[in-house]
Amino acid sequence: MSLQKVKLNAPAYILIILASIIATGAMRLVSFYFPLFSNFSPLGALSIFGGAYFADKWKAGFLSVITLFVTDIFINYLYSSKLILWYSNSALWLYGSLLIMVLIGSLIKKVNVANVLLASLASVAVHWLLTDIEPWLQSSYYAKGLLGYGESLLMAIPFERNMLLADAIFGAVLFGGYELLQARANAKKYAAEQLSV
Repeated sequence: MSLQKVKLNAPAYILIILASIIATGAMRLVSFYFPLFSNFSPLGALSIFGGAYFADKWKAGFLSVITLFVTDIFINYLYSSKLILWYSNSALWLYGSLLIMVLIGSLIKKVNVANVLLASLASVAVHWLLTDIEPWLQSSYYAKGLLGYGESLLMAIPFERNMLLADAIFGAVLFGGYELLQARANAKKYAAEQLSV
């Protein structure tokens, strides 16, 4: 389906932010108690979706960044029992990867399974390549050459696999749900037009 860009008013945007924070926070809470689900959250799919559908791309970027920021405060408190607003420079790579995901989403011109899946794959690749730079450079576990970076990337595969699964599942819910709502709205509009003729 071809895209219909969404221009959000302030109350709708605030509701979307709150829903995003709650959904992302809930999934990150699950991963805190069940580490097998680490990195399984709707944040990547949300960034791609916002980039694809929001008329104002800065709102899509802000939505992703504020969702991560708020849920990070919550999750960091669970790990450290301290209120931490900014945990390290590694966060810059993560925030940057989210903004690039919004850009990737904005490149979707026609919503279909192949295009959304391709955007998800590209987003996970960007996240994987960027967010492993800081651990590679700052950790004593990895050599500082390309071999060490490659080792860091290999160690991150389970997390990126979870992100890819999350993007597929939450992407199907977001994109599929929105397209279904649009189709129903268009059908009602068409039926009303036919009755008024």
